[in-house]
Amino acid sequence: MNAQVKSAGSSPALLGLRSILVTTLPSELMTADAPDRYTVEAVFTRRVEPDEIAAIEGNETRAQLSAHGYSTAELRVSDRRLEIYNTNLEELRDGLASVIAERLGDIDTHLAIQRDADAHRFQDASHREIARAAAVAVLAASIVFTPPDTGDLGDESARVSDWMEEGGSGRD
Repeated sequence: MNAQVKSAGSSPALLGLRSILVTTLPSELMTADAPDRYTVEAVFTRRVEPDEIAAIEGNETRAQLSAHGYSTAELRVSDRRLEIYNTNLEELRDGLASVIAERLGDIDTHLAIQRDADAHRFQDASHREIARAAAVAVLAASIVFTPPDTGDLGDESARVSDWMEEGGSGRD
């Protein structure tokens, strides 16, 4: 029941299911007292990421299950297990398992594309920031702290000196 598509940027392994936890099945199975529907727990092939959990437990998954005729089935993630509520082994064997595997593949692909787009946006923003910082550094380097040209000030300085000698300062 492994997902069949792997895209760049996704988790190292495909999101899929390995096996059913037989020890969690009702003990009455295959007897006259067996329940029609129950919870089946399956083990994921790897730890599930938070965004994957949200997608597995989300409305789109419910809609896909309903569209395939499994409107009573519900999926919940518990650590490394997928809890499949309101189903039975026969329903899983006869098609529900394939629908779940397809949904996990869709989630893996969709999130890989989303993660890749996020990485590109981050990289673009990083490049823009590096270019901006370089432009600031170039502008800052173009600033020179030198006194103004003293050619004109020399003449002015001489006139002030003359004025002071002539008594223009008002000091006695």
